[in-house]
Parts: sequence; structure tokens; C-alpha cells
Amino acid sequence: MSESNSPWKILWRRFAANRIALTGAAGIMLLLIPAIFAPLIANGRPLLLIDGNGTLSFPFLRFVFAPESSEVMVEKLFNYTMLLLPLLLILRLIKNIRLRRWSMAVCAVLLSIPFLVMEPVMDKQNYRESCAGAKCAIFAPIPYGPDEIAGEPYSLPEKKHIFGCDDVGRDLASRLICGARVSLAVGVLATLLSMVIGLIVGMCAGYYRGKLDLILMRLVEILLCFPTFLLLLILMSMLGDYKIAESIPLVIGVIGLTGWIGLAFLVRGEVLKESSLAYVQSCVVSGVPGWKIMFKHLLPNISAPVLISFTFSISGVIMSESGLSFLGFGVQPPTASWGNLLRQAFDNPMIFTPDGSVGYWHLTVFPGLALFIAVLSFNFTGEGLRRAFDVKEG
Repeated sequence: MSESNSPWKILWRRFAANRIALTGAAGIMLLLIPAIFAPLIANGRPLLLIDGNGTLSFPFLRFVFAPESSEVMVEKLFNYTMLLLPLLLILRLIKNIRLRRWSMAVCAVLLSIPFLVMEPVMDKQNYRESCAGAKCAIFAPIPYGPDEIAGEPYSLPEKKHIFGCDDVGRDLASRLICGARVSLAVGVLATLLSMVIGLIVGMCAGYYRGKLDLILMRLVEILLCFPTFLLLLILMSMLGDYKIAESIPLVIGVIGLTGWIGLAFLVRGEVLKESSLAYVQSCVVSGVPGWKIMFKHLLPNISAPVLISFTFSISGVIMSESGLSFLGFGVQPPTASWGNLLRQAFDNPMIFTPDGSVGYWHLTVFPGLALFIAVLSFNFTGEGLRRAFDVKEG
């Protein structure tokens, strides 16, 4: 089979021919690109500075490697991606495939070193005032950090703050972009964790059957009896008493460990169907180990429904994280999250209040719109994948 007619090429052509799928993919890019390049879009420190003596410096760069944040893991993950992607694109110009792969691997390892060794430092300097006498100072399009008090509390959108400010005067646009990092990290990583657990449980139950299937499925049905969101609230309230330093890994772990039940049922059903086919039976007769049959033969053949379920599940996880943060059990302040931004507008969310004054509508509209775009985009992408994998679709 030629490369142009490979299964992945055919799948991509079917996906690209679907307007709903392309709309979903465009929405994901609309959120993902600002999240990855957040330090270049919203930053209170100059991207490039030439002081009065002609000294060139990049004040923002140190804080890319050592973020001054309570959620260091997520910040470093996205900053690492921001620096690695351009390097990988440049290395793709190497024609020798083996040399290209080795170069990419070495580059990825070397780039991780400063993220591991550099320690964060406190820097409260107001660069917008101190750079007044500099020869050249280039700031990000949004020259405010997510934790920087830059305006009046609850100030409405204006030229200086295009989305307004939050309850303590932090720029809302900057916090929305950083909130995209939180939502996407929780959505993807928690779904990956639940997918791994669901795949292992579902494949073991569907392949080995018998007593193992009986025990695993009864366990799944017991967990299914608990309302998922109520279970999340209980676990987060219990674990929140331990004052864990970073709340995002905790949210990822709790959502991931409670979100695999539906996938386990799906995988078990697919494995039961595939196990009756001739290629699996021939592997069993040939003495191929069970784990090898499951992961080398069964897994590739059930990947389509798993991938579709993965895409749909991300939107559900984003909504769960936002709901937890809105109720105060999820991502904790001062870390920006779409859920806790919505919570700040809870006292006065309407556009106009009964006394005729303007409410905190910007804290309702903009985070709500970001959530709407995220959920709709992943659902559209999942629907596009479903149609691309379904050969019966016209």
C-alpha cells in the first residue's frame, strides 16, 4: 500500500472533509495555541530589554524555566512544549530520518535540564515603570501577568484591559489564557489516566472472562452506583484538608481515578466481540501469551472507539474541573481557572442589577464563553472522528 493510501491518510481525508470536525479542531487550536505560548502573549516582564547602557536582556526567560507559580508542574509542562515545538520543526528539515530522530531526542533531553535545575526567584519589580528610561523594551501584547494587580477590582473591559479585571484587579485576559492551561492540562491528563485504567480493566475482563470478569464487573457496577460528581466532591473535600501544595495534580488524580468506569464497559464489549474472531483464536492456539494478544493484536483493533471516547471525555472532564473550582473544591486561588473566575461573579453575575448598576458581567461572559468553546470543540472533534472511522458514513 502506498503512503498516500495508508489507513491514517485515508482517515485524515475523511476527517478533513467534515466541516463539523474541522470546526472542532479549529476551536481546539484556538484554545491550545494561546495556552502553549502564554508567556509570549500575556506577561508583565519584557520579552526583550535594552537598558540605558545598551545591555541586552530577556527578563521573561528565566521565569519560563522556573515559573513563579503555585502550580509549577503545569506551567513547566506548557513552557517546555512552547520551547520544544519550534526546535522540532527546525529539526524536521534534516533529511536523514535516523539522524533527525536522534537529534530530536537529544534536543528534548537537553531542553529539560534547565527546567529541572533552575529554582524560582521572587521578582515583584514593576517593569512597565522601571523600563521608562530604557532604549528598547518589548512587552507581550497583554503586558500583565496572571497574578499581577494591574487595575481596579471588577473594572469593566476597556482599552487598557480588554476583558476587564477580576475581584482584586488582575487582568482578566491574562488569567483566561492561563486558565486555558489549567483546563486543557486537567482535561487531557485526567482523561489519559482514566483511559489507562479503563483499558486495563476492560481488556482483562473481556479477554480472560470467568471469575475475573465477574469480580471486575461487579466492582465497576458498585462504583457506578455513586453519582460521579458527588463522589468527586467528597474525595476533594477529604483530600483538601491535607493542604497539598499543588491542587492541579490532585484534581487530575481524583477525576482520572473516578472517570474510567464507562470506558471499561466499552472496552470489555469490544474485546468480547474481537476475541471471537479467527485472528485472536489462531493466536491462542499458537500459544501467544495473553498480554501480547491484548496489547499487540486486540488494542490496535479497538483503538477507534477508544479514541472517540477519549475525545468526548475531555469535554466532560473540563466541565467537572470547572464545576469543582466554581464550588471551591477544585483548583485553588491564586491559580487562574475558568471555574474560579466564574465563582468571582457569583455575587452579581447579571449585566444589570435591580438598582440599575452594572454587574460583573465580564466575569460571567468571557470564562463562560471559553468553556462553551472548549466543550463544543472537543464534542465536534469527537463526532468528526466517529464519522471518519465509520465506513458506512457517506
